[in-house]
Amino acid sequence: MKVVITGGLGFAGINLAKELISVGELIDPSGAKSEIDNIQLLDVEIPDTLPNGLDDRVEMIAGDISDRRVIDALINRDDISVFHLASIVSAGGERDFDLAMRINFDGGRNILEALRERNSQPRIVFASSIAIFGGDNMPSVVSDTTKATPQTTYGMTKVVGELMVNDYTRKGFIDGRTARLPTLLVRPGKPNAAASSFVSGVFREPLSGIECKLPVGQDIRMPLLGCISAVKGMVRLHDVKGGELGHDRGVNLPSKSYSVKEMIETMKRVAASNAITPGPVVNSPDPAIEAIVRSWPTDMDSSRAIALGLSCDKSLDNVIQEFVDNYL
Repeated sequence: MKVVITGGLGFAGINLAKELISVGELIDPSGAKSEIDNIQLLDVEIPDTLPNGLDDRVEMIAGDISDRRVIDALINRDDISVFHLASIVSAGGERDFDLAMRINFDGGRNILEALRERNSQPRIVFASSIAIFGGDNMPSVVSDTTKATPQTTYGMTKVVGELMVNDYTRKGFIDGRTARLPTLLVRPGKPNAAASSFVSGVFREPLSGIECKLPVGQDIRMPLLGCISAVKGMVRLHDVKGGELGHDRGVNLPSKSYSVKEMIETMKRVAASNAITPGPVVNSPDPAIEAIVRSWPTDMDSSRAIALGLSCDKSLDNVIQEFVDNYL
């Protein structure tokens, strides 16, 4: 079978491709285990060489998901699954509403329509976000049944995406499922346009001996999940029987909640255990970033995901140690 990963050359996309190479097979549209013979990674820009850890089953495709011709060329087999990760993220969406609508809404619908035209009810795993939650009445701990009242354009487009996945599934066009993600870490390389980008920076920069500028208060608490656990969760969610999900295809991935102060303490603890002298973390307030982050929930109830067989990180220390081992 074939697998398409949109946003495939990003942090989560590359790790997802590595996980798929490792497992070697998925449930295909017929409901049977099928060997993966082709993985296509779609992104707006692609590197000159294939990332390490990938093999000749993997192709890199440069393209824009808002271009229906690009999507039709990718979704060209009935034995296909899609992991839809591509998105204009939180702060980027606040800066450019039209771009967020074109990529997140129009692009997402392009993918669903292309899958609808297949004759097989293909599976799609849509990467949503805790940014769907917000507003004055949001509880501190959100569950799969908490009302979605997003306070960003990004979050709004994720709500729309979740509803489309539910409805296209109800109509029998696809077999969809939504992985609702907390903040993933630790993202290597440079910061991106996500309001949560500082979370990876709290670990990445100091552990590399570089100063980290912290745009938010240390009292802020957020649910976090290591990228390795996240991609394993998405693969597991893909293979869950549709009947186990029912009408609501959106699932909070398992996570644990930490304050920014606890994140910094963890960074220092891991640095000490690896004989690393960390760079400093300095306060550099950004009211726009802080307002977005404070609009998000502080914890997630993931009991439904755990019942479906998805698992969480052992500890934040383990996630940060994996980053040190793999990237430093």
